[in-house]
Amino acid sequence: MKKIFLVLILIMLFLTGCGKKEIKENLLGIKYDVKGNEAKLDNYETENPVVAMYIKKYGSIVIELYPDVAPNTVNNFISLVKSGFYDENTIHRLAPGFVLQGGDPQGTGMGGCGYTIKGEFSNNGFENNLKHEEKVVSMARSQDNDSAGSQFFIMLGSAPHLDGDYAAFGKVIDGWDNILSIVDNEKIADSDSGKLKTNLRIKKALIDLKGKEYAEVEKIEE
Repeated sequence: MKKIFLVLILIMLFLTGCGKKEIKENLLGIKYDVKGNEAKLDNYETENPVVAMYIKKYGSIVIELYPDVAPNTVNNFISLVKSGFYDENTIHRLAPGFVLQGGDPQGTGMGGCGYTIKGEFSNNGFENNLKHEEKVVSMARSQDNDSAGSQFFIMLGSAPHLDGDYAAFGKVIDGWDNILSIVDNEKIADSDSGKLKTNLRIKKALIDLKGKEYAEVEKIEE
């Protein structure tokens, strides 16, 4: 009887282990040990600027920015990356099937960069036809249309109700498996807000402007 009991325990432990998702940090061959925040990301052949973010424990995600869709929003994101603002910043919110959100230095969802920008979306008088579908990147904000600053979110599914109310400005073009690994492994402290039990850390962000120059961000000072 004891032997049968021990066998059952071993089987349960084996099944539990099989159910766990293995975390493998994958930097996608991107070198982050460079001076400053501008780098050549030659693996991504596009005329648009490309941002790579190194999320500690998980690896790289790569975002293509769309200046033709939301020009000042892109200028703002470029400025923040180039300044090192996102280095050692946080990802604090996860709502599976909906969004993964970061860019708040406080890690609470209440912080920002000290200024805001005009919301580039249709319900704020700006034409933006980029849909909030899986992999799209958009700006988080409060109830004020012009309250976005540094916080951004990555779509984990489609959310048409966000279209026209939030400034979508880019899309994840590589590292999606790393994002899915975050969804599979991270624990949520508050299911209503999506606040993570432990914030993730953005170790460093790099940008490749693809040989182009972009205007200074138009700010609304707080």
